[in-house]
Amino acid sequence: MSTRSAKEILEKKIGPMSFGRFLRVARNMNDLTQEEMAKILNMSKGGICDIEKGRQFVSIELAVKIAKKCKMSEEMAIYYVINDSIRRAGLKYKVEIKKSA
Repeated sequence: MSTRSAKEILEKKIGPMSFGRFLRVARNMNDLTQEEMAKILNMSKGGICDIEKGRQFVSIELAVKIAKKCKMSEEMAIYYVINDSIRRAGLKYKVEIKKSA
C-alpha cells in the first residue's frame, strides 16, 4: 500500500490527521497503553498524552524515532509533523514528502 493510500484510509476513518493522531493510531495498532509507549520511547506518560492531544509538538527526529519503534511509516510521521507546523503558523500550505533516491 502506498503512503498516499494509507493517509487517505486513516483520514476517512479518523478525520483530519495530525502527528498526535498518528501517534495514537501507532500506539493502538501495537496494543500499547500510553504508559507502555512512554517506556518504549523513554518519555513520560504525560508527554505521550500531550502529543496525542496536540498540546506538545515534536521534532522530525522524534517523529522518525517513534515511527521506527512502532513499525509505522517514517514518511507519514514526517509528513504530519511538518504539516502540523504549517497549520500552527496559520499558513494555507501542505507539503508532500517523498523518500529521496
